Amino acid sequence: MTINNYLHLIFMGLWYILPAYVANASACIFGGGEPVDGKRYFFDGRRIIGDGVTYKGSFFGILLGTLTGLLQGIIVGFGSDGLDFYSCIIDHIILGFYLSVGAIIGDAIGSFIKRRLNIDRGKPAPILDQLDFVIGAIAFGYLIAPIPITMIIVICVITLFIHLFGNIIAYKLKIKECWW
Repeated sequence: MTINNYLHLIFMGLWYILPAYVANASACIFGGGEPVDGKRYFFDGRRIIGDGVTYKGSFFGILLGTLTGLLQGIIVGFGSDGLDFYSCIIDHIILGFYLSVGAIIGDAIGSFIKRRLNIDRGKPAPILDQLDFVIGAIAFGYLIAPIPITMIIVICVITLFIHLFGNIIAYKLKIKECWW
């Protein structure tokens, strides 16, 4: 593969997963309020998910991730005629929705796993913290827009770095309580 092929793969991977990134960040920024687990406990005596995954954050994450898909559809469809333009927009809205829902569910599953491992909210769980939402997003997105394994690997590797960088920025802006 040439450098241009690698750059193209990176760009296409980021373009594909962008709605999930927006959903994950938006859920954090606009979260708060009632947690989706209703503060209930699992049979092991620990919270099901915890306070980090809320209805408000989930709603805004899915909404803004889906709107990102809409914008992507407009950009990709720009210059197309008639039905092709609208079809492109609808396809991207649907993919944006699936990726966003998958990201929110993936994050909730990550929180569920952390509770089972007795890891408190805000405490690090390397790899799980960075990839739970991406794995969820890819699993949902794959149902309607499958991508090659090489792109999945690229998305996961890049996400490790982007997630760490984004968390450091969110910590500095006092959006998050910890830098990881």
